[in-house]
Amino acid sequence: MAKYALFFSYTQEAWAHMIKNPTDRAAAASQLAESLGGTLDSFYWMFGDYDGIAVVDLPDSVTAAAVSVAVASSGALERGKTTVVFDHDDQEAILEQAKTALAAYHPPSA
Repeated sequence: MAKYALFFSYTQEAWAHMIKNPTDRAAAASQLAESLGGTLDSFYWMFGDYDGIAVVDLPDSVTAAAVSVAVASSGALERGKTTVVFDHDDQEAILEQAKTALAAYHPPSA
């Protein structure tokens, strides 16, 4: 499974609805991930460019795109961003493959 960070910002209407009828949004995110064979790793609200972040384990990028499209189509978000993230187990493999790629790559200045 791949890990994805889903950044999101709610619309004013979504905030108003959540204030009026508080619900566990992490449970909703977990249910969504599980419906497509994934799991919710963490769910946080935050200050800054986005209102929150959900970190999910999903089978692949197509599934991550489906999650993004489903949530975006609901109208609850003002904006969102999905990014794949790599844990420490992936980092060594990335560096080893980069070493191989670097040996084969010839930059324009070479």
